Amino acid sequence: MTEGHHLVLGSLTDCLTGRILPDTHDERYRQKIARYLLGRCGFAVAEIDASRMLEVVAGEKKASLPVGFIVSLEGVAAMVVRYGPGSMVTRHRPGRALCLVLAPHEIPVAVVTNGKDVDVLSGRTGEVMGRGFEAIPTRHALARLLSEKKRVWVPDGHRELAHRLLYAFEVDGSCPCDTSICKLD
Repeated sequence: MTEGHHLVLGSLTDCLTGRILPDTHDERYRQKIARYLLGRCGFAVAEIDASRMLEVVAGEKKASLPVGFIVSLEGVAAMVVRYGPGSMVTRHRPGRALCLVLAPHEIPVAVVTNGKDVDVLSGRTGEVMGRGFEAIPTRHALARLLSEKKRVWVPDGHRELAHRLLYAFEVDGSCPCDTSICKLD
């Protein structure tokens, strides 16, 4: 069966919520990432938010899009993990932009992945800090990073530019059958 051009292979159980979801190739990659965060990285289910929708505003245009995963430690957003099929380099700028709009402070780590390849980026500079699943910070490493870094508050002008970038990269030209993105304009 297909929904739009997405092949639905049946159903699967979300490892974070226990909900039954359509089994698609994209959802299999999301589940792989979630299991990695829980297993190898050692995060608790309560520390991973996979349900956040972000309202992106670019001038008169608005859209709502799923974030991916936000990992928080002691209530502080510390890492964003963004899955998207295709080229890794096209995921860098939107990944860093998410670090500027999801919290009042800069989120220090952005992970972008197509499910096979992984780039771990500095939320501050966008610099690649590591490659591969093993480069994703563990809970211990992320807690240490948070304790070493001072939180940087995001100026409104930077937040506005990040929204525009997200709209351009994630909404404009998005697949019409992608029901997870909702244009509000």
